[in-house]
Amino acid sequence: MNEKTTFKILTLGCKVNSCESAAIEKRFLENGFTKAENENPDLYIINSCSVTGTAVAKARHAASRYRRENPSGIIVLCGCFPQSYPEEAGLKFDADIVVGNSDKDKIVDYVNGFIESRLKTVKINPLTREFCKGCSVPDEDRTRAFIKIEDGCDRFCSYCIIPTARGRVRSLSCEDIREQSAACFADGHREIVLTGINLGCYGQDLGLSLYDAVKAVSESGVPRIRLSSLEPEMITDELIERLGEIPALCPHFHLSLQSGSDEILRKMNRKYTTEQYLHVVEKLREVFPECAITTDIIVGFPFESDEDFEQSVEFAEKIGFAKVHVFPYSLRKGTIAAEMPQIQPSVRTERTRFLMNVAETLEDKFLRSQRGKEGVVLIEKPQSELYSQGFTENYTPVRIMGKQIPRHSLVRVKITGAKKGYCLGTVIEEL
Repeated sequence: MNEKTTFKILTLGCKVNSCESAAIEKRFLENGFTKAENENPDLYIINSCSVTGTAVAKARHAASRYRRENPSGIIVLCGCFPQSYPEEAGLKFDADIVVGNSDKDKIVDYVNGFIESRLKTVKINPLTREFCKGCSVPDEDRTRAFIKIEDGCDRFCSYCIIPTARGRVRSLSCEDIREQSAACFADGHREIVLTGINLGCYGQDLGLSLYDAVKAVSESGVPRIRLSSLEPEMITDELIERLGEIPALCPHFHLSLQSGSDEILRKMNRKYTTEQYLHVVEKLREVFPECAITTDIIVGFPFESDEDFEQSVEFAEKIGFAKVHVFPYSLRKGTIAAEMPQIQPSVRTERTRFLMNVAETLEDKFLRSQRGKEGVVLIEKPQSELYSQGFTENYTPVRIMGKQIPRHSLVRVKITGAKKGYCLGTVIEEL
């Protein structure tokens, strides 16, 4: 392949996709392609998401824009959207090459074949029960390095297309986790984030648990380990206590809630009640006293009454989340919830706006609660000449005014104030 053939990858959706995009990029570079420096590459790869209609619309818009700007260019659509909706992606999407999640490691081969034949290629094969190591490498493009250690989900929530898009649970071995972590640490990363489609299910196919994965990372010597989103029913008291034995684990837990109404949780086919969720939070706060709890909440799910919504609001306030990601329910064809009576869009919009205001109030309260405390901030890449910024162990965003501190530095700070969306801090010592 001519090294002047340029490519660009658009990654939509979760951090798992980011790790898989990193693997796609690595493979193209190894095969003589060049990463594009501008917005007009020869090859445009859209690594898609199918969780919401908005994510699919973004993929369509990106493909249409690229086609207008570069009619002779090659468009690749890969990932969750074609795996979830193969007919729609293969027949109705403006892409030259369409690839599901099972064949992401073969995209270079399909591109080379298309260049020779100019014939549209559609490869959407069934997912296997094996973890595809070639489909993912650590995403080191950020200050924190992300490592995908788990794929798939067996939970089948009634609103979710992910089991179709990702298949059953499968896990990366602890040996590979340890090796990837050591490489990221050697590359200068001071924090590693473990990610997966249903991270709490890590190891159930290997006779292991999430603790084993975190322990493997800690053995690399990296000073900070963070976990991405967790499902509450997978987090047992024993697991929390064992995780508490690992000093490098950051006390920040993103614990998906989705609804504060037990009736709606049941209709969602979630595997816990609000009482069980509260117990997990209380146990986390017992073992990790300074921990921050963040979450996702879906608004306007089928059957959600005014009372159900009020219960969600009240439960969010009771927990005292540090941050809440609010999502209006998105109907996904092929799910059980798609056949349920739907809430009026105007009601969804109104409830979403209301809960976002509540979430903003909760975030402000959390940030104010951090004043006077000390924490260790991992400095991100510069955003301004006026300050350095990063996150503490419990993911409090902190700005250090009037100082330019190198990226990847760890500094101990005292939090002196709280603003909209961040705290202010002064440096006590550089670590």
